Amino acid sequence: MADQKLVQELEEKAKTIRRGIVDMIGDARRGHLGGSLSIADIVAVLYYHTMRLSPGDPTWEDRDRFLLSKGHAALAQYAALIDLGYIPQEEMYKLKDLGSMTQGHPDMRKTPGIEAGTGSLGQGLSVGVGMALGLRLAGKDSRVYVIIGDGELNEGQIWEAAMAAAHYELDNLVAFVDYNGLQATGPTKESMGTDPLPDKWAAFGWHVINIDGHDIGQILDALEEAATVRKQPVMIIAKTVKGKGVSFAENVAGYHHAAMTTEQYKQALAELA
Repeated sequence: MADQKLVQELEEKAKTIRRGIVDMIGDARRGHLGGSLSIADIVAVLYYHTMRLSPGDPTWEDRDRFLLSKGHAALAQYAALIDLGYIPQEEMYKLKDLGSMTQGHPDMRKTPGIEAGTGSLGQGLSVGVGMALGLRLAGKDSRVYVIIGDGELNEGQIWEAAMAAAHYELDNLVAFVDYNGLQATGPTKESMGTDPLPDKWAAFGWHVINIDGHDIGQILDALEEAATVRKQPVMIIAKTVKGKGVSFAENVAGYHHAAMTTEQYKQALAELA
């Protein structure tokens, strides 16, 4: 059972991330609002509690690695990196500007704290498998964490990576599925149904944990369980709400990538106060 003081602290950090997401888009830009908001709680737990990091030394060789395979949700990661000091605060207001650190998708060549260029969907888990293998070969006890979108599970490369991770018994690899049920054009099940996810990942040889992806206590407990698993990668299937925290965007596919009016921007910040 997670400590309630810790849970409350991380809930506040998740709010900080959500406010950062909203501020980056503001009332003058388009951005991936829905899928960034849905992973804010997971990102908060990873960055502020679970992962071993050194903001002053982003390439510290003993750090844990985080890969956002659904790279279009980079705003959630940027918000954490800005708050932790990896990225200057002024980058918050330069989303997608030419030469900025906060591009539409993560770019390790431009942004401290980014481990790989992601967003070409389906590839991030494969990169995570390679990193986990490399860390094991180097004798490191660092861990690799990956967030995958549920729409991204339509990509065949995800399942090749799933087989490889189980084959090599990568117990230093933990992945989350952001199971919000919506992709760019509508319900995921109408595009390419992937249920039942728990049975599929278990059949591929993964240790599977099912959680509410907005319950900080459940996220903490799942990661604690993941740390005890041996000779299997871990898949945490996190049931989430696309657009979580901003009422007009919740469960609305149109806010996968959208702009906000000035009134909506103010409303979103007020709801996240």
